[in-house]
Amino acid sequence: MKIYILTDLEGVAMVSRFSQTREEGPQKQAAMRLLTQEINAAVDGILDANADAEIVVWDGHGTGGIDVLDFHPEAKLIARGPIRPPYYLDETYDALFFVGQHAMAGTPNAPLSHTYSSLSIEYYKLNDEMIGEFGCRAALAGTFDVPTVFISGDDKAVAEAKQLIPDIYGVETKQGLGQELALHLSPQRSRELIQETAATACRNIAEIPPFKIDPPYTFEVRVLEGKSIDGYLKRGAVKIDARTVSWQSDDLCALSI
Repeated sequence: MKIYILTDLEGVAMVSRFSQTREEGPQKQAAMRLLTQEINAAVDGILDANADAEIVVWDGHGTGGIDVLDFHPEAKLIARGPIRPPYYLDETYDALFFVGQHAMAGTPNAPLSHTYSSLSIEYYKLNDEMIGEFGCRAALAGTFDVPTVFISGDDKAVAEAKQLIPDIYGVETKQGLGQELALHLSPQRSRELIQETAATACRNIAEIPPFKIDPPYTFEVRVLEGKSIDGYLKRGAVKIDARTVSWQSDDLCALSI
């Protein structure tokens, strides 16, 4: 068995302020330790289900979210660095897991919600449907026939995942009460649930089909007020208006989702 774990920092229990995820210093270091412990719990759960599993983790948080000194000895890490879709995910994997996931930009009462950049992106649309980081990357996995079977994060992130993949196994690490406010599980309880649920997800991979969005793809990005679209236009996007661009492709990887 070969499992790919995609991580982010905003969906972790006890993380609900942007100062914990953006600003280098003690708050972010503590958040990184909390994420790493949740990742390690997911790895332990996978190994509970299959002791011989190969587990690859990608640190998907923009400025890095994993404390490498505490990273699980039985997993391998793709650390932050220059990387493009499909992030070394391919058809050799049996399943995709998400740990520390947040909801898409604009989701009411979703802590730290955003789509790729909390500082510049208003929304993403794929084939005229609003989509967040979870949906984009689950669909990317689907192009390789890899099912997305597990998510941990806030309750709004888990609900977003279940809208796309109803049978996904989810752990709600906190209940969102606002953009920077949440009712959290304790780190210990969060890790216990992640380990238990990750093991169950591994045992039921065959029951969850890959999430697929059929081509051709129309991908639309709208930036926040005051942000420039010039960088997108230089990469081949078509201007819709002063804050919105789009691409068309038959290849999700070409859309940089």
